[in-house]
Amino acid sequence: MRETTITVHTGDGTPLGGALALPEGDGPFPAALILHGSGPLDRDGNTPRLKANLGPALASALADHGVASLRYDRRGTGSTPGDWQAAGYSDNRQDAAAAVRLLKSRADIDPDGVGVVGHSEGALHAMALAADGDVAAAVVLAGYARTGESALAWQARSVLESMPALVRLPGRLIASGGLPSRLLNRIKAGSADKERIGGRWVNARWMREMLAHDTREDLAAIRVPVLAVTGDKDLQVDPDDLDRMAGLVRGEVETHRPADLTHLLRRTPVKPSLLAYRRLLREPVDPEILALVADWLRPRLTGAR
Repeated sequence: MRETTITVHTGDGTPLGGALALPEGDGPFPAALILHGSGPLDRDGNTPRLKANLGPALASALADHGVASLRYDRRGTGSTPGDWQAAGYSDNRQDAAAAVRLLKSRADIDPDGVGVVGHSEGALHAMALAADGDVAAAVVLAGYARTGESALAWQARSVLESMPALVRLPGRLIASGGLPSRLLNRIKAGSADKERIGGRWVNARWMREMLAHDTREDLAAIRVPVLAVTGDKDLQVDPDDLDRMAGLVRGEVETHRPADLTHLLRRTPVKPSLLAYRRLLREPVDPEILALVADWLRPRLTGAR
């Protein structure tokens, strides 16, 4: 695999620093845009404190299958300027579309063979790109089929139930006191890009836009092939949404619910918990998932079956 630095120029002129990974040999190559989850994530899917290293793992697996890939630093992370807390959900969506256009403009990339691989929030943008007809195929890792507000409520319940009993009781008391709803209503009623809540800045515009977005509308508009994967131990999105995705997508769709797979795309044989995330991130991305993504995606981008 050969990797070079690259810059994605967005509609508002923000230069997104990124990396283009090319397979060995001569192009033009099929290619995939790699999109990570929410928060201040760089091109590799990392924050200064939590390193998922999903980007390099996917890029390497795809390159081994003859597929190029592009990944980039979110606004305000890595070599990309800006403030990630002021970037909206719609900004992230438009940045992804700009990255697809860049891939299609390159002489070493087959413009008819560009797909997208998205994880978590990136999975939501992958659905939107597929719905708009921007890509030839989409891989949706840990996505959901509902509104953002419904997904956030499911996540809150799931995380709460995963906590130890001594922590769970005060957590229920806080939830029943209406604190989460009050904060969400304050954000939804506001108009600022950022709001200071509890002494910390919150990306309010991103939250408002994410809460209102309904991925079911995107899924119902997709006509290209879709691979959807959510682990049965995912605490952050409902694995049952895989069935809803299969019912909504009108094109080819394939779903997988791997046993013991968590939101981090690592497996655990025990009850999943956010408290175990740091330990899980010391392990590599699940190799079976990487192989599944690469094996499924390449023929959909090259037209081979």
